[in-house]
Amino acid sequence: MSARILSGIELAKRMLDGLRTEVAQLNPQLVIVQVGHDPASDSYIRKKMESCDAVGMRVQLMSLEANTTMEAMQSLIHDLNDDANVSGYIIQLPLPPHLASVQPLLFRSMDPKKDVDGFTAYNMGKLLLSKEFEHLPPATPAGVLSLLDQYAIPVEGKHAVVVGHSNIVGKPLAAMLLNRNATVSVCHKYTQDLGAITRQADILCTAVGKPGLIRGDMIKPGAVVIDIGIVRTEDGIVGDCVFDEVAAVASAITPVPGGVGPMTVACLIRNTVTAKKRQQ
Repeated sequence: MSARILSGIELAKRMLDGLRTEVAQLNPQLVIVQVGHDPASDSYIRKKMESCDAVGMRVQLMSLEANTTMEAMQSLIHDLNDDANVSGYIIQLPLPPHLASVQPLLFRSMDPKKDVDGFTAYNMGKLLLSKEFEHLPPATPAGVLSLLDQYAIPVEGKHAVVVGHSNIVGKPLAAMLLNRNATVSVCHKYTQDLGAITRQADILCTAVGKPGLIRGDMIKPGAVVIDIGIVRTEDGIVGDCVFDEVAAVASAITPVPGGVGPMTVACLIRNTVTAKKRQQ
């Protein structure tokens, strides 16, 4: 079996092209807050800003020193909440250790109407209710669901296995799959015999960031594999899957890079447009 490659590049481009008219009409602005400098974050931010430019959206990068205090962050967040010219903003992760330890408090200070990353408890809680309340979902899970939809891959009635239970990918993705009537299993580092569960998956989504975690013998023949993990190695950027092994068993698989990543950025831009519309 040779798996179909589920590229997100052209899908993301079409999604962005479809937002141009609304961007021109609404004139939203996205603000990206970066604390310190991380090579991976620099790359992600560059892609986000390029996508904003591509659709004509205003975007501002606020670069702060790595030693920025909690008090300074809280003050900035309050300013962004009150600034009517800011449609949405994100705090680029990861944060320096002294801020990462109080990350929930920072998210709690954010205005949920401007939380275009979908990380606040309010927006996360809404997506647990139903698909109709996924107004500002986390961008990566939203990108996964958009990719499955655009490739006409059915979710309803399928057994979806999510490997990884982070607050920004695994947990919200599991909830959004449930909203679409999948049967969902969630695995993590304490799961016993991971392969026994992944081999049951009609749709396998892995978001761990551990190269080589998912091998070909862990895949149900004909399964759809969504590799969300992304790690920079000496050999380049790779995902969680041993790609050649998994592609030989699966019916479809996302590449890394070029799969979920572009869809994540496009969904962030879409969230910013949605935020502006809902504010009006």
